[in-house]
Amino acid sequence: MKQNYRKATLVLEDGSEFTGYSFGYEGPVAGEIVFNTAMTGYPESLTDPSYRGQILVLTYPSIGNYGVPGKHTENGMLRYFESEHAHISALIISTYSAKYNHREAVKSLGQWLKEEKVPALFGIDTRKLTKIIRMKGAMLAKIVFGEDIPFYDPNRENLVDQVSIKKRVVYGNGKHKILLVDCGVKNNIIRYLLRYDTTVIRVPWDYDYSNEDYDGLFISNGPGDPAICTPTISHLKSSIEEDRPVFGICLGHQLVALASGANTYKLKFGHRSHNQPVLQVGTKKAYLTSQNHGYAVDNDTIPHGWEPYFINLNDKTSEGTRHARKPIFTTQFHPEASSGPTDTAFLFGEFIREIEEWKKEKL
Repeated sequence: MKQNYRKATLVLEDGSEFTGYSFGYEGPVAGEIVFNTAMTGYPESLTDPSYRGQILVLTYPSIGNYGVPGKHTENGMLRYFESEHAHISALIISTYSAKYNHREAVKSLGQWLKEEKVPALFGIDTRKLTKIIRMKGAMLAKIVFGEDIPFYDPNRENLVDQVSIKKRVVYGNGKHKILLVDCGVKNNIIRYLLRYDTTVIRVPWDYDYSNEDYDGLFISNGPGDPAICTPTISHLKSSIEEDRPVFGICLGHQLVALASGANTYKLKFGHRSHNQPVLQVGTKKAYLTSQNHGYAVDNDTIPHGWEPYFINLNDKTSEGTRHARKPIFTTQFHPEASSGPTDTAFLFGEFIREIEEWKKEKL
């Protein structure tokens, strides 16, 4: 089988090299290499805007066996994807299954990646590659087809601006108005919000929403360094001074923290898996969560008036904060996980309850 595929080389910043076989778009690419431990859900992961600029390594040994679903729409969004197209820079796997079998599949993974212009290699020792990343941390990498190219650090760019929508979009026609600041939102977040009799008003990451009429503010996930999003942080500072409910997920968690006066930092490895355990502070409740981020909030810099909401049980990093008096809370993990555990999906209900209480107090 391998003789039918063109060879290419994966080169890491530390000098490590791996020879693989191309089954996607055949073009050189550079970015930050990270890994994901999920067993399923590659259509969702590859279309997650939080992976923008990254070369993604899937640790599960066999990928492609259920193909890629069709582009069916629901509520104005693609039903089986997290955005309109793939956002990863490249894909690295161990074994590729060109033959696929699933009732919703319309094409192979390789066909889809070629259409999306995403390079992909199989035949890579992903266990060895993952061990290198686990020892040395996330690093820059590139895929070359003969002629060399330079390394590229995507975190120096405003990745959020690249993945956010450019104009206001409205979903649903419910009684609760949710203003969603799109920093790279996953479709499943919108799907969850629409379950609660809501109107979701999706706006660009740098949108000035001071004149918008809304009941609750939602700050989405997204890629890259949160400190680059200065307009969003500025708008959030004003929002925090109000008593209106606010819910932030992933990058949204980091942006709310920065607006409150806390600091963020880049994690050595990042958290990119479907099995991260978190503890709800003040309880004995632990949950398995899906995560995809390379930055974290510094617990030691959370200001007075705020408190930890969730803590990562593996490395004790911040997994959420909440305001001591106001209906503002955040999570670093994804309660809407697709694919992945939905143990914490109840937090969307908590957000709606906060909105209902806020609206009652306004009367």
